[in-house]
Amino acid sequence: MNRKLLYLLGLLVLFSGCATWHNRTAAFQTAVSKGEFEQADKLLHKDKQMARSKNRILLYLNQGYVDFMLNRYKESNAAFEQAEMLMDEMRRHPAAQAASLLSNPQILPYKPEDFEIITVNFYKAMNYLQMGEMEEALVEVRKINIKLNQLNDKYPDHKNRYQRDAFAHLLMGLIYDASGNYNDAFIAYRNAYETYESDYLKNFGMGAPSQLKFDLLRTAYRCGFTSELKQYETDFGLTYQPQPVPENGELVLFWLNGLGPVKSEWSLEFVKQKGEGGAIVFHNAEYGLTFPFFWTSGYSEKEKNALADLKVVRVAFPKYVERPSPYTQGTVQYDNANYPFELAEDINQIAFKTLHDRMMREMATSLLRLAAKQGVEYAASKQNEWLGFAVGLVNAFTEKADTRNWQTLPNTISYIRIPLKSSENKLMLHFTSPQGQTSTEEINVGGKKKTTQFRVFSTL
Repeated sequence: MNRKLLYLLGLLVLFSGCATWHNRTAAFQTAVSKGEFEQADKLLHKDKQMARSKNRILLYLNQGYVDFMLNRYKESNAAFEQAEMLMDEMRRHPAAQAASLLSNPQILPYKPEDFEIITVNFYKAMNYLQMGEMEEALVEVRKINIKLNQLNDKYPDHKNRYQRDAFAHLLMGLIYDASGNYNDAFIAYRNAYETYESDYLKNFGMGAPSQLKFDLLRTAYRCGFTSELKQYETDFGLTYQPQPVPENGELVLFWLNGLGPVKSEWSLEFVKQKGEGGAIVFHNAEYGLTFPFFWTSGYSEKEKNALADLKVVRVAFPKYVERPSPYTQGTVQYDNANYPFELAEDINQIAFKTLHDRMMREMATSLLRLAAKQGVEYAASKQNEWLGFAVGLVNAFTEKADTRNWQTLPNTISYIRIPLKSSENKLMLHFTSPQGQTSTEEINVGGKKKTTQFRVFSTL
């Protein structure tokens, strides 16, 4: 009996760590936030914890991001492809949940959030664009819509706010546009506009960028879609004025601002009540949540007795903690004109809303996990009072939320299109902080005859 007690208390020590994933990777996160990507790269290569099988997806996601920031585009895509392979394998062969029922979800391989899965293809597309490989970039953007359909098909009730990605359609339009395929560009821009004005406006509080509206009008005009052009002019309150293709090409500049949220933990208390038909009901008065628990043949008498003795249940869930962006506005000054950046993707908002949707779907599973743990405690207490006490302690300390997430994602993605005037162009980027302070950066872009270039600028 003493050996069992020691073993259980050992488990208690093993699982009692309360540090979040962000705290455990603090050195790497600090290097990233300071823009010290060479140092971040070194930390990734020597982080044995990150290299463990259950965290390998996060390792490759961070490695892909670091290589992207170091302009190592081929290496970045290689890392992201490894992450994709692991995600696909997880989708085809779901991990067994039995072990997590008796401890917590952190012992399983990391399962990325839906928007994290999608953002991999954005980075891969940007890598291909930097290498001038337009067709490969288009393949990656097309994957986004396919993946979103696959992800949402797994939700029987489809109660998920992130079902379409407006920015994916926008990016697809920009690439088709740059390739001279104005017909497909128009279709992609139209899909982007409709998604912004429906899904994004309703769920994330953001409508279509003005630049997207201008591009929609321009491609409609170039395709000879007269009726569509007139309809959008009416909808937008604009009159399209045809413009010649800039002789020295254009620049589409993406601004990745800040860092996305990190996961922490919160908990809810449920009171057990009797339901109809012999069901047990878990109820939380604060949020008005009710989950009926029906017995099936798969539960033993010990587990049923354990639940019968329960009065109050505490269940831990992950939550996001926002990391405020360093800037709230950005403008490009060029050739005596100002070009304001426009918000295209609010990853911070998408993260909070999609996690909320997932938690509402998974609360019943979390309660099942706690019920199984209580069954083990009940069985142990019948054998020995102290053994039951030890198991109870282990249960209390292992009721932890999974606080892992991809923490090098940007907070927001904005963009602007700029017509270039000469072969050498100096652009001044002005950024304004929440406190009203300004910062200025300079970039130089060489013009290319009637060619659209894509660049990325990050503020951390």
